[in-house]
Order: sequence, then structure tokens, then C-alpha cells
Amino acid sequence: MRVNAWTIIGLGLALVGPGVVAWAAQPARGPITPSASAFWLGVFCLLVGGVAAIARFGERLSPRQTGFARTSWRSVPLAIIMALGFVFGYFPLAGLLLGHSATGSFDTGRRALAMLPTWYLSITVVIVASGEEWLYRAYAIERLAELTGNTCGAAVVALLMFGIVHLPLWGLGAALSTLMPGAIFTALYLWRRDIVALAMAHVLIDLHGLVVA
Repeated sequence: MRVNAWTIIGLGLALVGPGVVAWAAQPARGPITPSASAFWLGVFCLLVGGVAAIARFGERLSPRQTGFARTSWRSVPLAIIMALGFVFGYFPLAGLLLGHSATGSFDTGRRALAMLPTWYLSITVVIVASGEEWLYRAYAIERLAELTGNTCGAAVVALLMFGIVHLPLWGLGAALSTLMPGAIFTALYLWRRDIVALAMAHVLIDLHGLVVA
């Protein structure tokens, strides 16, 4: 199979780019300021837009080939059910366990975001959560699977990179706690190819954890 150079570039940006932005966005000391956050949020938007442009114009992919194969009205109730399960089931238990471990808790990330206004934090959650889902769950899995012929291997690589991107802000414990929901989201993606439902669920979960709670 002839490898499209645009695919290699797109995969590099999708898998490594968010992690580079996350590391670069962390201040040397203290919480994240709104001005610094706005700059790096803009960089993240450019990253997602760049990968989308590569997919559409460089690789000539259709929306169905990048996660939108089965998007429908069913995406909304599926997202709500998923979000409720994680908000009231998994994450309270994960938070309790992390509170008694030496790997750090969710408080690390919450303290870092403490200076951001609520309205701005809400917008950031919508952009970052939905962008992460499309980059790691839809684009990366589809392109890696096409490149290697191994869908399971592609899913594992994307999942591990998804966990790593949470290290700079959240620390080891919270980053590890994302692997379980990430694995479930990955399985649901492979089953339905509905990235909209996953993005909506991710947004709802993060809004509850970072804004509402």
C-alpha cells in the first residue's frame, strides 16, 4: 500500500500535537492565567483545524471516514447516558481511590485552572474535549488502522496517547484514571463510528467535573 505523506503528517499532529501543547501550556509556577490559556487554546484550535484540513484536502477523506458514519439523533441520548454513568458512577469512585493514593488527585488540575473565569472555562472544555475526541478517537484510529491494517493496535496506541496528554495538567494518578473511560469510549467508537456522541459525552463529563462540581 502506498503511504500518503499527508497521513503521516496528520497522524503526527493528532497523536503528539495535543501533548506538546499541554506541556507547553503549563506555567512554571502557580495556576494558569486567562491570557496564557487563551494563547494555547488558540494553538490547539489551529492544531485541530490543521488536521481536519489535512484529512479533507490532503487525504481526500469524507466525513464518514473520520468518525461521522453513524451520527444521528441517537447520538444525543447515547451521550447523556454515557455522561451520567461516568459522572455518578466511575469518577466519584476514581476520585475516592486517588485521594488515598500517592499518585495525585483531580485537585491538581482543578487548582491549576482556578483563575479561569467560569464562562471561559466552559468554552475551553467544549473545544478541548470535543477536539481530543476527534483527534484521538476518530482520526487517529481510522488512519492508523488504514496504515497498519490492525484496528486493535491502532486503538491501543491512540488510547495510550490520550492518557499521556493528561499528564502535564492532571498528574499521573488522574491521567491513569482516564484510561478506563478512554477504553470504553474507544470500544463504543469502534462499534458505532459516532464521534459526535462521544464528543458530547466528553464535554458533559468535563463540564460537570470542572464547572458544575
